[in-house]
Amino acid sequence: MVTVIRPRYTVLLRDLRELWEYHELLYFFIWKELKIRYKQTAVGVAWAIFQPFVTMVVFSVFFGTLVGVPSDGVPYPIFVYAGLLYWQFFSSSLSQVSNSLIGNQALLTKVYFPRLLLPISAVAVNLVDFFVASIILIVMMIYYNFVPILTSIFILPLLVLLTFSFAVGAGLFLAAVNVKYRDVKYVLPFFIQTLMFLTPVIYPPSILGAYSWILALNPMTGIIKAARSALFGAPPINWTLLALSGGVTLIILVVGIWYFKKTERTFADLI
Repeated sequence: MVTVIRPRYTVLLRDLRELWEYHELLYFFIWKELKIRYKQTAVGVAWAIFQPFVTMVVFSVFFGTLVGVPSDGVPYPIFVYAGLLYWQFFSSSLSQVSNSLIGNQALLTKVYFPRLLLPISAVAVNLVDFFVASIILIVMMIYYNFVPILTSIFILPLLVLLTFSFAVGAGLFLAAVNVKYRDVKYVLPFFIQTLMFLTPVIYPPSILGAYSWILALNPMTGIIKAARSALFGAPPINWTLLALSGGVTLIILVVGIWYFKKTERTFADLI
């Protein structure tokens, strides 16, 4: 008798239970990715701080000093670093989730495990980098004498969760497409670079005036704007914009999971 294992098309409670049953494998994937990323590096995990810090310095010199981009009354270096934290968490996660299946094709074709573990582990590794890089933000806030508003700071974990969900949802869709069409790895860097300039990382949304509503369609706009409001106290949190970001993120997450599960049965054959 031959037993054929077929993936389900939707995420049910059984799928969530299965993910929990394989949680030790998830820890292994995360630990493996961390070891690969920082193996034989001189400064190790400090590279998670180096990239956003150097980017912040470059942006501060060119956009903050030379161009004079406004920053809502907040010193430009700390303004742009807060945006870069969330943006780099999202962009790095999106890129790695999109390539998570291709990068583990030998594993996918040999053993069975919940395929969702690979994308989730890719984002979890970047979550570690996010918290390490946040140390610099804390130091900068002390230097510039900024104290987070206690009534708003509790929203920061929600913003991390929204960024996590947005990266997973969009990444799952692209990862499934990438299995069939390898063009994704060529298009994605250009897409991420373009999306950065449509995200208020180096400028406040208000700079676009009447056209600022266009940025609201990008979930990262509400997330970054709310993070700055919670950390610096100005401007107040725009709950409508944040709710819109949450709604769009939820839609992208549901569509991403649905398409991933729908095409999952073909991964081993096409990869």
